[in-house]
Amino acid sequence: MIAIDGLRRAGYVPADWAVPRVKDHRMQLIATDILSDMCGLSLVPLCSSLGIGVFLWLFGWWSHRFWVVLVTTVIAGVLGLNEAARLNAHPIFLSLLLALAAGVLALALVRLVAFAAGGVAGLLILQQIAPSFEQPVVGFLVSGLLGLLLFRLWMMALTSFTGALLMMYAGLSLANVGGAFDSIPWSGERTQLLNWICGGIAFLGFTIQFLMDRGRNRREREESGESWSLFRLGRPKASKAA
Repeated sequence: MIAIDGLRRAGYVPADWAVPRVKDHRMQLIATDILSDMCGLSLVPLCSSLGIGVFLWLFGWWSHRFWVVLVTTVIAGVLGLNEAARLNAHPIFLSLLLALAAGVLALALVRLVAFAAGGVAGLLILQQIAPSFEQPVVGFLVSGLLGLLLFRLWMMALTSFTGALLMMYAGLSLANVGGAFDSIPWSGERTQLLNWICGGIAFLGFTIQFLMDRGRNRREREESGESWSLFRLGRPKASKAA
């Protein structure tokens, strides 16, 4: 910057020439454009979003089947509405059929979704900690396999992080109600702080879910006589009476 100023004073660089700024590539969990859209909502959807975030944060693993079916059904229905004209089908009819099919197949494809989500999350983490890593396919496959192997822990982490993110957005939007606190520029100036707060809340929710699940499995283990395992995907079977 000092060299550019010297060249401008010497006449080698035009006075109105602007120095291009380097774009900030830091991860921004709380995007100000999304926050500004949420600030335009009324109190009912904001409070509902906060309640859903708290529920996901605390009971994400316990209710993950419900959320997988719900999200898959909604996405399929919206896709049917958007693509009906291109497929020469009635929008409502196609949307209902796609939503029904997606809801039925959601639980059968939950491990495929976990594999894809784990791969994408692994790639995002690798971009932050090792930007020079040039094997994205290997990173995606390894991360996806880890997501399948640690399915229980991965779903806990995913739901607690989603709940924490939703709680942050809803909380900042509620703080903006009434105009007493302008949360949009405040959030834009404190990106790193909000990232750490969101990560800490997500980790706390993951820990609570893990301890709750461990306690529930301990009680079931005492009743059924089975051992608790991180890698067990289903519920333990009750032992037969002698």
